[in-house]
Amino acid sequence: MIKFDGKKTGIFAAGVAFGTAGIKILTSKDAKKLYTNCTAAVLRAKACVMKTASTIQENAEDIYAEAQQINEDRAAAEEVVEDTAEETEETTDFKEETEEGSEE
Repeated sequence: MIKFDGKKTGIFAAGVAFGTAGIKILTSKDAKKLYTNCTAAVLRAKACVMKTASTIQENAEDIYAEAQQINEDRAAAEEVVEDTAEETEETTDFKEETEEGSEE
């Protein structure tokens, strides 16, 4: 013979009823409106994040370009200083040679 447990059968029936009601609720017009509004909010948030990310990227590119320009200016200034130092050494060497030549 088959024994029916009333408690287990009741829980099963309640689960089926709850599942059916849940599916009805999830597919209702109000639920679809909620899903639509949530999706729209996510898309707005995405647009905001993308705008912020592009602004940050533009700022980073500007900073990088300015840093490169600063380094190029420094390198050019160092070349001028080195060229001036070499010219000074050449002039000093030339003066020493002419002074030695005039003493004789």
